Amino acid sequence: MLSASRVALLWRAAVSLVCGGGAALAFPPYDVPVLLPVALAGLMAAVPPRSGKGGFLIGFLFGLGFMLPLLRWMSVIGPDAWVALSVLEALFYGLMGAAWSWLRAYPWWPVGVAATWVAAELLRALVPFGGLPWGRLAFGLLDTPLVSYGWLGGSALVSFVTVVAVALIVDAVSRRRADVSGLARLGVATALAVGGAAIPIGTAEPGERVVVAAVQGNVPGTGLDAFDERRAVLENHVDATEQLADEVAAGRRVQPDVVFWPENSSDIDPFQDQSAYADIDQAVGAVGVPTLVGAVVAGPDQDHVQNVGIVWDPRRGPTQRYVKRHPVPFGEYIPFRGFATKFVDRLDQIPLDFARGESAGTLDLGAVRIGDVICFEVAYDGLIRDVVDGGAQLLVVQTNNATYTGTGQLEQQFAISRYRAIETGRTVVVAATNGISGVVAPDGTVRAVSQPKTRDVLQAEVSLATARTPGVIVGFWLELVLAGAGVLMAAAARLGARRRVGTMAS
Repeated sequence: MLSASRVALLWRAAVSLVCGGGAALAFPPYDVPVLLPVALAGLMAAVPPRSGKGGFLIGFLFGLGFMLPLLRWMSVIGPDAWVALSVLEALFYGLMGAAWSWLRAYPWWPVGVAATWVAAELLRALVPFGGLPWGRLAFGLLDTPLVSYGWLGGSALVSFVTVVAVALIVDAVSRRRADVSGLARLGVATALAVGGAAIPIGTAEPGERVVVAAVQGNVPGTGLDAFDERRAVLENHVDATEQLADEVAAGRRVQPDVVFWPENSSDIDPFQDQSAYADIDQAVGAVGVPTLVGAVVAGPDQDHVQNVGIVWDPRRGPTQRYVKRHPVPFGEYIPFRGFATKFVDRLDQIPLDFARGESAGTLDLGAVRIGDVICFEVAYDGLIRDVVDGGAQLLVVQTNNATYTGTGQLEQQFAISRYRAIETGRTVVVAATNGISGVVAPDGTVRAVSQPKTRDVLQAEVSLATARTPGVIVGFWLELVLAGAGVLMAAAARLGARRRVGTMAS
């Protein structure tokens, strides 16, 4: 028969799993953000006090319940990849859960758990192989006042404010008495929750207005076979651009100032294939304005290729280029290739590693200075800050989501793009091969959006931004301070727990 303590632990484990699933439902494609604070409160209640091992287990189970549904789109690559990645990410929540169990013994625990959440998100975004920030709280709180804190202090501030507000409520309720201290905690939590509505999000000092166009040419295949017909993909984007040029000439559309093609709009290297070069040059010449072309090109040596955004001028041809700085591990390059390919045959589908770019994606398309990030790069805070610091007046996300058509990955990535618009005070143009493409205003509202698996050309007149938001300026340092404080508080709580039992044993 199970002891009372084991029964209690089983209940805590079940609650943590359910709460993890509730957290996932706050994110696209489910979009029920009200569940996020409920899930966080449940996790706080489930973590056992003064038990690092128990806290690790509960945090890990929460992470597993969170990541499995959130990352379900990884099952397109393979069930093993989906489960392995979810387990890996859940380990970070396990470490956080251990810290929470030590922190709960102290009156300042609400601040401590919020800071350690920031630390866990930072660690997830760094390791292994450059990390995976998918699931940051900021990406699941769109259309709530809390997301506006990103404009003020970046994604770390969104997480910190959200978790500390929930923790203050949990702390007040757990006191089971309506004293002044408890009411004060509820008051602070309420002020934090609604305070974001007073933050003045929008264009960071509006400048010149320009007309942008995003071309979604569509692809013929699906899943891992989406790009089997590379020539057809290129021709689709060429044809859509030439149709745009015809409609402009006929007066049915406004002449754009810049045009954006998606990632992999040409998987044929235009510098090695003369017909691909001629097709792109003809399309850009027809529309008559600088165009950002996504392509896979050879180099910098015979063992590598590059995922690039190329500035294609209608008169001068290809000029500047951005090389993707954060290629996807096991998707665009294979870590420990000689070892990994012995056990996973499908890794042979990536015969050459993608080389890593070294410079930020700040590019000049005529008079417009853009910040280019490619696909998953939109999730990485540092890459976004780099292009804004480099003078980008609007952001462009070139993406190829064709592999994940029919999954929540498309909606999740588009939601991250919406958050980046709020955080940076800039218009974000998403150009996808087959959806979701869109134009997002600096307040996060969607100006234009495409449907998946269709050909479309989106246009909008937007304001260029000329300043940086506080979130871009202080976000990096604030995240370091909060994460560092979380680690120090967790360490202090752990040492305090050891002293209370009079031993240095775990």
